[in-house]
Amino acid sequence: MDVEKIKTWCVEFGMEYGIKLIAALAIFIIGKFIAKLIRKILMSIGEKKNWDKSLTGFLSDITYFLMMTFIVIAAIGKLGVETNSFVAIIGAAGLAIGFALQGSLSNFAAGVMIIVFKPYKVGDYIEGGGVAGSVQSVQVFNTILKSPDNKTIIVQNAGMTGGNIINYSTEPERRIDMTFGIGYDDSIDKARNTISSVLNSENRILPNPTPMIVVSELADSSVNFAVRPWVTSADYWDVYFSLNEKIKKAFDEDGISIPYPQQDIHLHNVSEVAK
Repeated sequence: MDVEKIKTWCVEFGMEYGIKLIAALAIFIIGKFIAKLIRKILMSIGEKKNWDKSLTGFLSDITYFLMMTFIVIAAIGKLGVETNSFVAIIGAAGLAIGFALQGSLSNFAAGVMIIVFKPYKVGDYIEGGGVAGSVQSVQVFNTILKSPDNKTIIVQNAGMTGGNIINYSTEPERRIDMTFGIGYDDSIDKARNTISSVLNSENRILPNPTPMIVVSELADSSVNFAVRPWVTSADYWDVYFSLNEKIKKAFDEDGISIPYPQQDIHLHNVSEVAK
């Protein structure tokens, strides 16, 4: 083997591909540094904006992966390798993955909408997706709720944003809607005064707006009062249960009846007609 020819070939190869190899390595190294920097910036922005950690990490990783894909393609192209086939393969793979994961992608998009528009946040008590509970976490694809009886409920984000969402924690104050019935023989004024006394004795009821005590219906078996006091959202259930007990006891003490559905049957004696 001619050593001189080998040396000549190495020099020619180095002259032809050495610069391209250095350029490709530079593209890869610098591009990877920039991709890591952008991922770090996205993570920092997510922390400052109080985005969900799972969503922040997912977005950062996806961004890094896409950038590294284009960086590798650019580096390979710099070596003189035809990259059209690589782009076509990546495009076909992305399309196939998109069709296969279209349900997951819709949940992901819904998760992004929840994070951006904030119809609810961790700690809120909501109704959505056909269930109700306190929000434990907003994840990439699901929202985790905790029911009042301590059940964990996992709802797809698309199911949450695809229907109505009732957020009971948005406003600091809530109105309690209650109905109490009295007998037709009982005094309306006396019953109203009894209910008012119970409301005035409950210091968790807000003075403004003024609690409403009105006759709402003349029902079949009772005269119904609509009672509408306002409380802070945190006191809602405690006051609700307390008022039910206190008003029942106050009615008993004042001799006010709480009727229940009943039917009166009248029997008539009919004399037998002589034949």
